[in-house]
Amino acid sequence: MLKPNSSPRYISNLTRDTYALILAGGKGSRLHELTEWRAKPALYFGGKFRIIDFPLSNCINSGIRRVGVVTQYKSHSLIRHVMRGWGHFKKELGESVEILPASQRYSESWYQGTADAVFQNIDIIRREIPKYVMVLSGDHVYRMDYAGLLAAHAESDADMTVSCLEVPLEEAAGAFGVMEVDENNRILGFEEKPKHPKPLPNDPTMCLASMGNYVFNTEFLFEQLKKDADKEESERDFGKDIIPAIIKEHKVYAFPFRSGFNEEKAYWRDVGTLDSFWLANMELLSPTPALNLYDAKWPIWTFQEQTPPAKFVFDDDDRRGMAVDSIVSGGCIISGAVVRHSLLFNNVEVCSYSLLEDSVVLPDVVILRNCKIRKAIIDRGCIIPEGMVIGFNHEQDKARGFRVSENGVVLVTREMLGLPVGYD
Repeated sequence: MLKPNSSPRYISNLTRDTYALILAGGKGSRLHELTEWRAKPALYFGGKFRIIDFPLSNCINSGIRRVGVVTQYKSHSLIRHVMRGWGHFKKELGESVEILPASQRYSESWYQGTADAVFQNIDIIRREIPKYVMVLSGDHVYRMDYAGLLAAHAESDADMTVSCLEVPLEEAAGAFGVMEVDENNRILGFEEKPKHPKPLPNDPTMCLASMGNYVFNTEFLFEQLKKDADKEESERDFGKDIIPAIIKEHKVYAFPFRSGFNEEKAYWRDVGTLDSFWLANMELLSPTPALNLYDAKWPIWTFQEQTPPAKFVFDDDDRRGMAVDSIVSGGCIISGAVVRHSLLFNNVEVCSYSLLEDSVVLPDVVILRNCKIRKAIIDRGCIIPEGMVIGFNHEQDKARGFRVSENGVVLVTREMLGLPVGYD
């Protein structure tokens, strides 16, 4: 693959000629009750964001200002968030972030797969007259300058380019689409979630895994989607159907994702399980986390309610409001309680004599007096009763109806506490 041209004018022409389509309809079923009332891309992350903010911010920061967000599963909170936080772009200036819900435009079915989600919006994409279409996964946390991906696609004269990561074999097995490439990164083979991934030629412990991000020449994409739509046996999926069908006769390249943000390794997290979601949030508490949310040169944009500053009250020996090695968002009140190594979203109240450790607390939670909580995820709107102990005895946690993950993370939701459900 040729070295991409990186001149500002060249890059701006590429991004201006690109329409990005973010696939944000996923259920996130491995997150269990955490996605019972919201799609995975609408899940909270990092103290003030939702997962969808990361691909959207990557687009805007990369100079791609025409974006469609494809929604389907329990999309109310996702649509509401995008409208509030991303609805200020000017269509007359060639900018837009549009919501594209499943609406049976080309068939009587809802979106049947990733490829079908794009196919059913062909007419909307065509009206934008883009030279390139970028298809992005909406449920991963990462920072990426898509301009480099576009430049590599154009320079290699590719029909399709797949953004990829080097991943350990055991991590990729059964979880990622895995590519086999030649010395120029042209894709020779592609397997969707193989049990035994093929290793890299120069490293038998690693393989090349798809990030679920693709760049297509527009007319080539339309042509392949129409062919796939005519195949009765197709599952309408890019990884299972489109890519395997085109790699032999068309130019399909891999683009290895490299960090451009002074990180030792490119940051990318699939927060698709309770353990991975908890761990990715805990990583942010490090003095120098792999994901730097404080980088003003690459801001993560979002919608956030107007809240007062966080407040810490009482300084008695037995009742001191304090937080150590933690992220505490606006509107929080730590009232005579101790918070250690935890991440609190907005409007969380922790009352006197309570202890919170190694936990992720979503918005609008109230933890009443004398509670002890460790290694937990507390869903939005929960009210933890006075004196409750969570995370210290897993048998007791399970007996109360809480979910305990494989690695001992305790999930608590409103329904588990007997409160009215439906918070998203």
